[in-house]
Amino acid sequence: MDSKLIQAVNAYGKTMQSGATAPSDGAKNIGGASFKDILGNAATEGVNATAQAERAAAQAVAGQADLVDVVTAVTNAEVVVESVVAVRDRVISAYNDIIKMPI
Repeated sequence: MDSKLIQAVNAYGKTMQSGATAPSDGAKNIGGASFKDILGNAATEGVNATAQAERAAAQAVAGQADLVDVVTAVTNAEVVVESVVAVRDRVISAYNDIIKMPI
């Protein structure tokens, strides 16, 4: 679990180094990727990893793929799904914290 945390921190650092900045005017974002774009790319990557794992499994059933390739694709999809679930849990937790704030 610690390695996943380190990977998340490294990914965040790379995002910040790439020039991603906070939007200056609501939905506007000048000079970097928006939060929406980052999440959209992560979701697309998750869908692609899952599809690749399914293709590898289907090829293995047909006898056209090595078991190592199947395990690698499934493990990659599992890591992506776990990351998406972790982000979802953090967003829900943040939302709950905001709801609990006094006005």
